[in-house]
Amino acid sequence: MKLYNQSNNEELAVQVGKAYSFFTRLQGLMFSKDLPTGCGLHLKPCQSIHTYFMNYAIDVVFVNKRLEVVGIIESMSPRKTSKVFRSAASVFEFPAGTVSRTNTNIGDVLVIKES
Repeated sequence: MKLYNQSNNEELAVQVGKAYSFFTRLQGLMFSKDLPTGCGLHLKPCQSIHTYFMNYAIDVVFVNKRLEVVGIIESMSPRKTSKVFRSAASVFEFPAGTVSRTNTNIGDVLVIKES
């Protein structure tokens, strides 16, 4: 699936993986070598994340059920735990720099387009 920022017409990712089961959310990006530009991972349901067993920073975008951005963490370092975003229903993880490159902000609305 692809992900766009409807608020500013920016493309966040052309290939977004799905982590919708307990085990796929638990594994997330752990032990992966990198997350290529243009890729991402959608974790649902999810209100907080960790970057244990990772060797690179990621951008994290927390969204509510309407895919409105309710929280952002840019360049989250490995071996960290995020705070809990109570209003979040799911999370998108991207390569570090994606949020800045796409000028994504809290309050923006994202759109998923199935490939």
